[in-house]
Amino acid sequence: MSTEHPNQFALLGQRRFAPFFWTQFLGAANDNVFKFAFTLMVTYQLQLDWMPPSHAGLVIGALFILPFVLFSATSGQLADKHDKARLMQLVKSLEIAIMALAAWGFYASHVPTLLACVFLMGLHSTLFGPVKYAYMPQHLNERELTGGNGMVEMGTFVAILLGQLAGGILVDTPVVGPHHVAWACLVLAVLGRVTAQALPHSPSTDPGLVINWNPVSETWRNLKLAHGQLAVFRSLLGISWMWFFGAVFLANFPAFAKEVLHGSPQVASLLLAVFSIGIGIGSLMCEMLSKRQVEIGLVPLGALGMSVFAIDLYFAASGLPASAPYSVSAFLAVTAHWRVLADLALLALFAGLYSVPMYALIQLRAQPTHRARIIAANNILNALFMIASSIIAGAMLSAGLTIPQIFLAVGIANAVVGIYIFLIVPEYLLRFVAFVLTRLVYRFKIVNDQRIPTTGPAVLVCNHVSFVDAVLLMAASPRPIRFLMDAQIFKTPVLGWMFKLAKAIPIAPAKTDPATYEAAFTAARAVLEDGEMVCIFPEGGITRDGTLQPFKGGVMKLIEDLPDVPVIPMALGNLWGSYFSRVEGGKAMVKPLRRGFWSPVSLKVDEPMKPAQVSPEVLRERVASLLMASST
Repeated sequence: MSTEHPNQFALLGQRRFAPFFWTQFLGAANDNVFKFAFTLMVTYQLQLDWMPPSHAGLVIGALFILPFVLFSATSGQLADKHDKARLMQLVKSLEIAIMALAAWGFYASHVPTLLACVFLMGLHSTLFGPVKYAYMPQHLNERELTGGNGMVEMGTFVAILLGQLAGGILVDTPVVGPHHVAWACLVLAVLGRVTAQALPHSPSTDPGLVINWNPVSETWRNLKLAHGQLAVFRSLLGISWMWFFGAVFLANFPAFAKEVLHGSPQVASLLLAVFSIGIGIGSLMCEMLSKRQVEIGLVPLGALGMSVFAIDLYFAASGLPASAPYSVSAFLAVTAHWRVLADLALLALFAGLYSVPMYALIQLRAQPTHRARIIAANNILNALFMIASSIIAGAMLSAGLTIPQIFLAVGIANAVVGIYIFLIVPEYLLRFVAFVLTRLVYRFKIVNDQRIPTTGPAVLVCNHVSFVDAVLLMAASPRPIRFLMDAQIFKTPVLGWMFKLAKAIPIAPAKTDPATYEAAFTAARAVLEDGEMVCIFPEGGITRDGTLQPFKGGVMKLIEDLPDVPVIPMALGNLWGSYFSRVEGGKAMVKPLRRGFWSPVSLKVDEPMKPAQVSPEVLRERVASLLMASST
């Protein structure tokens, strides 16, 4: 891992990321120059009895996706078994060979050869996909993954946009257009191989892996493996749904521009440009909004925006008067069209907010030895969902629905899918609540958050000031925390429901409820033995006067027989006096907005301690010192 960087753009100046970024960028651009130019050539320039123009896009798209279904399982194994830099270099060498063959196909206008090259470029992308997403966690630390994924997503969609624009312009050149496309694709392939040569060594994560060449059994095995980590598996489904959602819009842009917006082909390109720029901006925003950690609280926000603006797009596009085909300038001169463009841009922006944290979560939590295979399984799911979207959208059109009505249906379906995902994986919803609380209600500053470990067991020890202490700690942590919490809090409306969703462990005083007390520590130790984090509030309850209370001995019971589990003191500062603390006669939540919006709150994290160094008195002194430093 490398040193910290000020923001995600700084990664472009570092060898561990820049060659990878440009290799990916050039590959995505080349895919789209080639596919789009070939599609236009078959549609407008060649007359083929066996492939009418209306079917050209579908055939080329299907051929490109087919290798993802057939070979993703194998490509995931190869990425886990071999050095990822070397594998990417070999894949880019393959791209040069494919583009050399395609160049002959363009010069000879030999459509079967070009169709074969479409399939081979799909194979190239299939081989590159798993190694791409498995490469980043090897070279970016946990606090850089969101920014790195955002850069890659942004770069990919910009490359798609530029590739399609370049392919369209080049192939449209009279007589020699296909020749220009041939040379452009070959040059892009060579440039991609040059940038791949600069990739740093990326050692195998499972060199002893024996390749299973049966794609069906291997895919099923990978899905079962991913299912063992439910948050990872359901994130795979969430990403695949996003591709289903996006494919409906991307596939219908040409017809939407022509039949609904009454625009020229250039208007369809404008829609693609707006969509791509929106995705890019949303992807880049993720690091800023997440404060450089994997913030899956952005996923519900993204899902909400996707539905809102997909539904509004239906209303914006309904009832537009018929017209002669608009040029881009004439299209932009109509005020009603700006709402359509705004809906598309914001829909795409929120799709970026939705997808980037999910990719980062998979990279962070998937087993390193199986990471590429899980990404490969994700690619298969993505392909199947995109195929399903084409079939379902086609069936809806055949049933008489208009394109805006399809957008409306997909927007409503997205809301239903989102609610389902967030209820079965409550971590997304809880992190969203924490995200809102720390961005709107409080101005949350975290000091030394890098001391919260991203892997392995740990006991977090914190003062207890308010009913939302646990929510704030969730927002500060890069991974889930299991909280030992007073059983009485579970009776609090809304918050009690949230803590049940968070699988907080109820604890009661040993004197009044010894069974609950013992069960709590048994459950907490099991969490630690599984390599996860537990947080305990050793004061035993929320402070009633704002002062730090004596620490009880529960923490000692928690860490007994666990000599290697670090104990990390933390202190929440400036929460006393806020709406969620007990101020008015010992009651909380009686005066909304008592301190207004964005009141400053802090969390300070101390150095980890070994269990042998721990006692209640020492921990209290550590926390008190952190609080004193917060007040000065």
